[in-house]
Parts: sequence; C-alpha cells; structure tokens
Amino acid sequence: MAWAIPGFFVLIGVELLVAKWRGRDVYYSNDAINSLGLGMLSQIVGVFTKLFAIGIYGWFATHLAPWTLPANSIWVWISGLLLYDLLYYWLHRLGHEVNVLWAAHVVHHQSESYNLTTALRQTGSGFLLGWIAYLPMALLGYPTEVFAVVALIDLLYQFWVHTEVVGRLGWFDRVFCSPSNHRAHHAVNDRYLDRNYGGILIIWDRIFGSFVEENDDDPPIYGTRAPLQSWNPLWANVEVYWAMLKDSWHARSWLDKLRVWIKPPGWRPADVAARFPKAEFDIDHARYSPSISRVLNIYCIVQFGLLLLLGVNFLDAAPKMALVPAAAYAVYLMYSLWALGFLLEGRRIGVWLELLRTAGTAALVAISGRWFGVEHLDARIAVAIAAVFGAGAALLLLVASYERRHADSIRPALG
Repeated sequence: MAWAIPGFFVLIGVELLVAKWRGRDVYYSNDAINSLGLGMLSQIVGVFTKLFAIGIYGWFATHLAPWTLPANSIWVWISGLLLYDLLYYWLHRLGHEVNVLWAAHVVHHQSESYNLTTALRQTGSGFLLGWIAYLPMALLGYPTEVFAVVALIDLLYQFWVHTEVVGRLGWFDRVFCSPSNHRAHHAVNDRYLDRNYGGILIIWDRIFGSFVEENDDDPPIYGTRAPLQSWNPLWANVEVYWAMLKDSWHARSWLDKLRVWIKPPGWRPADVAARFPKAEFDIDHARYSPSISRVLNIYCIVQFGLLLLLGVNFLDAAPKMALVPAAAYAVYLMYSLWALGFLLEGRRIGVWLELLRTAGTAALVAISGRWFGVEHLDARIAVAIAAVFGAGAALLLLVASYERRHADSIRPALG
C-alpha cells in the first residue's frame, strides 16, 4: 500500500486536471483533506492492527483447515481472488444492513463529494469485526499469503472506480464494478440506496438481486442520510458507535438495547425515537463547508501536505521502531489531523491546538535533537525541522491576527 501511494496522487492529479478541463468542480479542499486524512488515519491504525486480522486468519488456516492448498498453483490464486471478492460482497452488504458493521463502514460514505480521494477515505475500526467474513476462505485451506495478496488486489482495484470523470463503459459495466456502478452505490437517492456492493465483479449484485443501474435522469447525490457535518477525523470514526451507545442506554427494553446494534442503520427503538427525535433527512440540504478565509485555507493545505509526508515516513519507519515510540508517533499524527479538522471548521480551539502542535514540535526537536524513533538527528536536520514547525506557529499567529483585524470584510474563521 505504501508503494501505491505515489500512484494514487498521480491519478488524483490527472482527475483534477480532466475535471477542470471539462469545467466541473469535483474537488473541494476541505473535503479532500478530510478524506485523505481519514485514509492516513486508517493506515496508521493498520500498522498496529493488520496482524490482528491476518494472524487470526493464519491460525484458522493452520489449525482448523483440513488441508492446505498449494500456493504455487495459479488456480489457487484465481479461485482465491474470486472467493475473496464474493466474501467481500457479503461483508460489504452486511456493512449496510447491520448497524454495528455500518458504524465502521460509514466513514467511507460520509463525503458529499465523489472523487479519487473518497476511495482513500477508509475506516479505522473495520479490523474489529471484518475478519470474520473471510474465515470460510481460511477453512477451505487457502494459504495466508494468498489471502493477504488477493485482499490487497481487491482493495487496490476499487480505487479507480471512485470518479465522476469516467462515464459508462458498455459491457464492462455489466460484469465489473465500474465508476458508473459505484457512483450509484455511494448515492443516497431512493433509487440507489444500498445497492451495488461488488468489489471487483458486479455480477454478485446481479446474482443476489442488489444491482441498480445509474440513471441520467436521477443523478447520484453523495453522502449519508445522517450527514457527518464535521471535518474531525476522530469523530468521523466514532459517530455511529456513539449514537448506538446513546440509543442503547436510553432504550427501556433490554431486547431493544441489543437490537440497536444488529438492526439496519437508522433503526431506533420506538420509545427512544419518541423521546429523542431526529430531523428527517433532506436530500437537498446544503453541502457542509464552513467558510474560512483564503489565507487560513492555504495554511491548512500546506500543513496537511507536510502531514502527508510525515505519514509516509511513519509507514516506513514504524515497523522498525519499538512499540512506545511508534505509538507516540501515531498519537502525534492523529492529534495533528484532529487539530487541523478544527481549523477547517473555523473554530477558535483549532488555533490553540495547532499552536501547541507546531510550537511544541519545534521546541522538542530543537531541545532534544531527535525525532520519533530517531535517537540522534544530524544537527542541520534538527534545525530544519524545528524551523519548519516554528515558522508554522508564527504563520498561524499572523493568520489569526489578520482574521481579527479584517473581521468586517471576511467571515471570522476563528470565531
């Protein structure tokens, strides 16, 4: 996945250029930052959890499978990919039909845009239950290395279908998951809701009755029917869990307390819905996009660019680090994404959180001469890192001052 990251950004750049050439707005900086940040958060969590799912699979394949299929057979790999894609279909479908599974999957659907950054918008909690879906593959004797590779192939394939700049593809749309098919999957229109779950093949949807074709007379509208209304990546990962916990707590019936977790998304006990009503979903609601000044927006883009570089460094460095410094590095990156989310929302607390991050990082590197996992930095590198983060703190203070002095001419982003 780390090797694929440069390719992702090349294709994102191509998509952006094609969309501009066609006069279409498919990218919004705040939404793209949020989606990419959630992808980065998912990869950070994955460093500590990937072995959880693969380890469980390996144990079942080693101890409970009656045989082990040969990993040097091309038919094992082809059948393994087909079987994985079928199991993915059912996990994906249940992720839309069972609330506790939707709580993890919802992250991928929260964006009200549809572009290649949406593909990278992934959950940080899917490892908790997702592994269960693939146990049949383990029990049939598919080696762990086959499972790991076909899982990556299935995931990487799905990247390119998250775009609006590729139209209908004729016969391809009838067999494979394509941009047209997957646009329908992400839509909240009544016509499209909970359809087209296939990862690589769309024929699973045709077989099991969940296929719908994109209709030009009813263009897809993206997001969820309970809009996130936030750029906070941590909240994006826990919002549905928190809603379920509250409904379960308030439900009077013990059976309803359990049903909250296994019923379809949106289901609520009657007594809870009566006491704590929620507004009806309005498909024509305004896109969530708090107004901030151009200066602050540029600052957020630059800082997020630096965070992306640090995130790539983390993916490379973390497997070689001891647990404590790796965890400290991960917490630092998560905190940084959290602070940036508040800035994008134009909230005053974001300034203080970001000042703490940038000034604190500059001071720690300057004083200790070390970075996460690197005991002794070259003095010039330490000075450079400290200077970059010190400049970030100073720039943020200037931006905040500018915002306040020009509060009459621009919307105060920090109010």
